[in-house]
Amino acid sequence: MGDGFATKVVHAGEGRGKPYDAVTMPIVQTSTYAFANTQAILDFVEDKEAGKFNLRGEYGRYGNPTQTAVEEKVASLEGGERGLLFSSGMSAITTVFLSVLSRGDHVVIASSIYRQTVHFVRDQLSRWGVEATFLKDGEVDSLEDSIRPNTKLIFCEAPTNPYLRVIDLDRVSLIARQHGVLTAIDSTFATPVNLRPLDHGIDLVIHSATKYLSGHNDLLAGVVIGSCPLLAPIETLRGVLGCVGSPHDAYGLLRGLKTLDLRVRQQNESGQQIAEFLEAHPRVRTVYYPGLKSHPDHAVAVRQMTGFGGVVSYEVAGDVDQTGRVIDLLRIPYIGPTLGGVETIAQQQALFISRDPVKRASYGISDSLIRYAAGIEDPRDLIADLDQALNSGAASKEAAA
Repeated sequence: MGDGFATKVVHAGEGRGKPYDAVTMPIVQTSTYAFANTQAILDFVEDKEAGKFNLRGEYGRYGNPTQTAVEEKVASLEGGERGLLFSSGMSAITTVFLSVLSRGDHVVIASSIYRQTVHFVRDQLSRWGVEATFLKDGEVDSLEDSIRPNTKLIFCEAPTNPYLRVIDLDRVSLIARQHGVLTAIDSTFATPVNLRPLDHGIDLVIHSATKYLSGHNDLLAGVVIGSCPLLAPIETLRGVLGCVGSPHDAYGLLRGLKTLDLRVRQQNESGQQIAEFLEAHPRVRTVYYPGLKSHPDHAVAVRQMTGFGGVVSYEVAGDVDQTGRVIDLLRIPYIGPTLGGVETIAQQQALFISRDPVKRASYGISDSLIRYAAGIEDPRDLIADLDQALNSGAASKEAAA
């Protein structure tokens, strides 16, 4: 097949001998699988108990050939032994937590994480007797001191949402190994094009495949990648919870993955150009992008990433209303709460949290922050659009001060 990443995104997990000699992997649209006779059932169960992989499955909640092709492809891209497909990124994250943690255990959240993940850890896991310690961005120095005898998991994101902080994964994995603690990362913003956490010693890699991996804003999916022994109990729990991805979403994800390398490389280039433009703009207060030397984690990002992604977060000079006007004046992006697709999407992220400014502030997200997720449009057009919106809608830095 070839070892190149661009070759793997097209061919990994699919093989050449597809049904009906089709070039693309078909959608196997079935909820159950028939057996020829009783002996066929006995043979199937014997293979399953022996740990032998069987493509055909027995029931749709436990697997599907279209799903399996996705799982093998993402495992190849991340350099892992096995991948598991889920119905969403959140179902992937919550299933990992539920599989790994039990009553009386402790988890360390080693960087800012997606607010719904925070909600699950803080408000749901706590109900079941799981304790959590949340570290602020840049507090990797306190990670080791946060580990207790009952710590079972260190969980992080890189880059984080929305300030794009990049934690030192080599340091995290070293500390975790010294204390016998499992590590997991939400690597949605990075994608395996820009970062492969398993190469840095992280145990489990999670993606909201809804975002960059699928790339077209038309499906929900999540994936978890790691070693076969670590994924075995997670797969069992997935079958119990029923949060497996559908054959149609698996097919759409397969199709999207084939252009992942091309899309992300374009988004990397656009993101860097946009960040540099915004940093020099008189109506922008602050830019958060790991490809900029001004970013607090630039050195770490350069060391462990090969690109910095298409998401650029920036604070305009002005208040919440002026920030909203800048968003409304943009002509190319859609306004919405997602990222990673071929269409550019922008959002005033605080407003998606609450209408209450006090509650918004509790999440640490500025009212003047815009998260701008570049698609694959011409970056010159995106920059010209940003320029006209900022000049018309935001205050100057001097006036804002």
